[in-house]
Amino acid sequence: MATLQDDADRGLHSGAQSVAGWSEPRPTALLVLADGTVLEGFGLGAAGEAPGEVCFNTAMTGYQEILTDPSYAGQIITFTFPHIGNVGVNDEDIETVNMAASSGVRGIVVHADVTSPANWRASRHLDQWLKTRGIVGLSGIDTRALTALIRDKGMPNAIIAHDPNGNFDIEALKAKAAAVPSMDGLDLVPLVGTTQRYEWDETPWTLENGYGHREGEAKHHVVAIDYGVKRNILRLLAERGCKVTVMPATASAEDILALNPDGVFLANGPGDPAATGTYAVPVIRRILDEKLPTFGICLGHQMLGLAIGATTAKMHQGHHGANHPVKDETTGKVEIVSMNHGFAVDRDSLPANAVETHVSLFDGSNCGIALTDRPAFSVQHHPEASPGPQDSHYLFDRFIALIESEKAKRA
Repeated sequence: MATLQDDADRGLHSGAQSVAGWSEPRPTALLVLADGTVLEGFGLGAAGEAPGEVCFNTAMTGYQEILTDPSYAGQIITFTFPHIGNVGVNDEDIETVNMAASSGVRGIVVHADVTSPANWRASRHLDQWLKTRGIVGLSGIDTRALTALIRDKGMPNAIIAHDPNGNFDIEALKAKAAAVPSMDGLDLVPLVGTTQRYEWDETPWTLENGYGHREGEAKHHVVAIDYGVKRNILRLLAERGCKVTVMPATASAEDILALNPDGVFLANGPGDPAATGTYAVPVIRRILDEKLPTFGICLGHQMLGLAIGATTAKMHQGHHGANHPVKDETTGKVEIVSMNHGFAVDRDSLPANAVETHVSLFDGSNCGIALTDRPAFSVQHHPEASPGPQDSHYLFDRFIALIESEKAKRA
């Protein structure tokens, strides 16, 4: 496989040149890595520049859900699947709750030119949607080589830049890329989480009816702490008869307990869990002390780990995709799941009252825990399947069963 530097040395996308009548297109977008590597391509989406950490996502479908997943805040997503954008975008496949807020995703890198939409649900071209969301895009580079670089060297910081005229100050961009702060120590939850309480009753999409709404009297009341929650998580809770109240990540334990919830959900989200944990962990510890049924996903899983005394660490390349095999140690079954995280709970730091319930079969990293002395559990992957397979929907049923068991004990 050719390396990124090999591509640069051969002059791929190296600007307007004319040799024996051949005219090379002028690059209109650059991805400048922190080590000074410059990748030239063709711009799409918003013009301008944006800093971020470059990760790769292996999903073949669901790019709109990925691009609206708040957990990607501060990152530039490279899609390994070459054909991204070919089914356009629509107003239904959105995962962030507040579309009025700026996009958490900083940029998108794809291999093939984005084609016109070829799907009956499409309402807009991806390029138009990216412009509206202010997301800088780049196409036309060897995304396999970029993925190999991330695999070997880790997720680099970078600047992605798009100028329709192809005018770039490359040295200035290199300096900016080198100055992008590490994801270590960054609390990005304030960029994507809600700042006020709200109720949620929308249920999952069906082909016949679109999205529905919870009907009748709620069976249980769940408070979801929003570190960057995805819509489909809330939908699956509502589908199971829950009244769902979403609270800001900065909500106090007293405010949460005042709502008298039957269970507490710890949402997904971006950034370094240790940074968010400075204000989130004390709240979670109080909830655990009250022995309220608790379920965490992604960042919520890491928050639960920190709350019981475990530690988290930044991963070499992270897990991003809809095809990750995870083993449920409680059943022996292997499920294919969606993943999106750059930090992980260190299994060696888990206390005696935590049982490891799920393990990644890609690298053996921790993907789930359950407490033996509290009604609480969490998983690193995304069981809400948006995008991705539905193998892990059972985890929401486990949460409901846990709530019902605890309610029966207190009756």
